[in-house]
Amino acid sequence: MRRKISPREARRMMQRIGLSMDTLSDVEEVIVRTSTKEIVIENPEVAVLKLRGQQIFQITGEKIVEKQIKQKLEIPEEDVRLVADQTGKSIEEARKALEESGGDLAKAILLLQT
Repeated sequence: MRRKISPREARRMMQRIGLSMDTLSDVEEVIVRTSTKEIVIENPEVAVLKLRGQQIFQITGEKIVEKQIKQKLEIPEEDVRLVADQTGKSIEEARKALEESGGDLAKAILLLQT
């Protein structure tokens, strides 16, 4: 039969191993950002556990919203110059055409020539 541990005993055990636990108050939202999406947790409860110099955050929440992040298109300067040279347009116009065409050189050139 397992013995039930009282809260006082649990606190003493946590202190012996160097574990402390606190909560963060007044947290309005937590945002977890990855390379492709953003996870927003509204009105969360955040617990902070500290153990041997490390902090562990435990987050619970009622409303969780996931948003996809639009990837910023990186266009090489060589591509911009090539489109500008092929069409006789300015560097700025070439860059804008490449952005509109998703980095596709042929589409950007056709876009500027029409």
